[in-house]
Amino acid sequence: LIMFFTGTVGIILGGPIAILPISLVSPETVGGGDFDAVWRGLSTLAGSWIGGGANQAAMLEIYQYNPEKYGGMVLVDIVVANLWMAILLLGIGKSKRIDSWLKADSSAIEELKEKVTTFTESIKRNPSLNDYMVMLGLAFGAVGIAHWGSINIAALFDDIPKDSALASFGSTFFWMVTIATAIGVVLSFTKAKNYEGAGASKVGSIFIYILVASIGMKMDLASIFENPGLIGIGLAWMAIHAGLLILVAKLIKAPFFFLAVGSQANVGGAASAPVVAAEFHPSLASVGVLLAVFGYVVGTYGAILCTILMEMASAG
Repeated sequence: LIMFFTGTVGIILGGPIAILPISLVSPETVGGGDFDAVWRGLSTLAGSWIGGGANQAAMLEIYQYNPEKYGGMVLVDIVVANLWMAILLLGIGKSKRIDSWLKADSSAIEELKEKVTTFTESIKRNPSLNDYMVMLGLAFGAVGIAHWGSINIAALFDDIPKDSALASFGSTFFWMVTIATAIGVVLSFTKAKNYEGAGASKVGSIFIYILVASIGMKMDLASIFENPGLIGIGLAWMAIHAGLLILVAKLIKAPFFFLAVGSQANVGGAASAPVVAAEFHPSLASVGVLLAVFGYVVGTYGAILCTILMEMASAG
């Protein structure tokens, strides 16, 4: 969790820190007005790199970045995030040497392997039709409550200016995500969590892919050529995230496993965090899933804080 939150802080602070010097040297790179403002587009990167595809979609909906230019942001996301993931995967092959440099004690990972394997086996089962109906019922029931609650709560924030980063509090989508997330967290403390053994995460992932695909149909990847400096911002942003992770890992003597998975639970989300975790040991894949789900929980709120800071940095 320490490494996970370090990664989160690295993304929240990395965005405005990467923007600030560029705004002084090349203000047009981070400029733009109204819904073409670059900080609005970068908010979707913050959502993706703290949580995942669902948080990225939430930020796009909340800040209403121009869909025609959104393809450029997606390309930055793909290039920078996958470059960092490749570096982490290369590091796994040298994890013993890295742990030695970090002076880390990897015995905690062995204990984690045993604990996770035991829990996974205790809830694992072949899903029945009843299991699928209950999972879908919980999902759509939570979404229905979220829709109802979001309309009523958002109406209380109608006075906030629409061009402000705080306008998210007047967005029905923001409150929809908040309520649905809260319901999910509450259910995780009940017997409903055992539906993970029947494939709850896989069902959830199907809907995330549908969501991401529906967004993808509206974008133009060629838009990156209109502002190639965005790649530079993305690389600088990720370098700050990586640097902070390495510094904290060195200070607390955390094994490379926790650095890699903590980072990917932020940057990669549920799609890649389990992949990286499984490279260390197959039984640890679920640790990547759990941390990635936690990333979904904090992703929207962390991204909103990052966006507020980026808007200030762009203006500066």
